[in-house]
Amino acid sequence: MTSTFDPRHVRRAFARAASTYTAAAALQSEAEARLLESLDYLGEQVPKVVLDVGAGPGHASAAIKKRWPKAQVIALDQAMPMLRQARKAAGWWKPFTQVCADARALPVADGSVDVIFSNLCLQWVEDLPAVFAGFRRALRPGGLLLCSTFGPETLIELREAFAQTDPAPHVSRFPPIAQFGDALLMSGFRDPVLDRDLFTLTYNDLPALMRELRAMGATNALSNRRATLTGRGRFAAASAAYEPLRRPDGTLPSSWEVIYAHAWAPAPGAPIREHGHEVASVPVSAIPIRRRID
Repeated sequence: MTSTFDPRHVRRAFARAASTYTAAAALQSEAEARLLESLDYLGEQVPKVVLDVGAGPGHASAAIKKRWPKAQVIALDQAMPMLRQARKAAGWWKPFTQVCADARALPVADGSVDVIFSNLCLQWVEDLPAVFAGFRRALRPGGLLLCSTFGPETLIELREAFAQTDPAPHVSRFPPIAQFGDALLMSGFRDPVLDRDLFTLTYNDLPALMRELRAMGATNALSNRRATLTGRGRFAAASAAYEPLRRPDGTLPSSWEVIYAHAWAPAPGAPIREHGHEVASVPVSAIPIRRRID
């Protein structure tokens, strides 16, 4: 089966963006702050082990370590240059562990993690049920999963502008909220709750948007992307297609949809739905979904 994403391209893009990511990723930082608020679901519980999957430069790991100084916090990322940035965020006074690994194959023992935190990482994996099954394996029974991903309205203006000028894809198609929730249920997580935020960022022109995407590592990682660089003619045509969206203040809008989820690892022996057999009996329509617009 052909992979939707080129994992080597994803890893290289984030490795190149390690030094520029923090300055460019204002939206990611806002989503991270909102996801960190969800740690309040633990109440007075103090976890022993917290795994930050797709930790990037380690800001969330540092915040978690500050919140729970006695917890073992593990920052996991597949891009080694990102982990070098995370090492700086850790500091010598409240250090956390850095591990270079793939979210699709967590190098931790079964039932060894109390909390898995993953901010805007899962949009780069295509088999969400498999990844969630790995998360469930790593979590102890009753452990908490907090995660976020981009939804299908993300960069919709950019996707449609390029679609008018080039049959080759330029922007990933991200899973809708129902698919995200269904993947949690398929993996056996219990009591999932999903939130959805819609953000609009603005840019002076299309080149400014593209520069920011490169600086945060969010380049075209689709396996069927065009093998050559986008030519000047196609880029100019895409810019012209984007132009009718220009706002009265002179800026171009860019939509970003962020989906958040929290769910709990089930008791030992709870089944997973596999091979088309319905094991999870809760319909996706029953998952609470909240929506905010910024």
